[in-house]
Amino acid sequence: MEAQKVDLFLMTNSKYFEGHQLPEIRRHLLEIEDERWPKFQMMQFKDPTTILIVSFLGGALGIDRFMIGDTGLGIGKLITCGGFGIWALIDLFLIMPATKEKNRQSLEMAFNGM
Repeated sequence: MEAQKVDLFLMTNSKYFEGHQLPEIRRHLLEIEDERWPKFQMMQFKDPTTILIVSFLGGALGIDRFMIGDTGLGIGKLITCGGFGIWALIDLFLIMPATKEKNRQSLEMAFNGM
């Protein structure tokens, strides 16, 4: 793949990933075939800032965890009212990195052709 396209993709989507993941993502993107490129351009990632706001407003109900695909944790937070508030408070600090990791996993699945 052309380096300019890859760099543009990374500039556009860098907020969805951790900074230390970007060199590895760039390397993988440079290795893909041209016919697979539109699949990567069309990918939609979850915005960590939006998930943080949802976590602040509805974290005790597990809505944030449901949104990023952690259904089991979402059910656990819903049943325990956010771990009696403690889990919801801790998740305010953990939800953005968790969202970025989920975005990386979905990109990795696309690299593997799933």
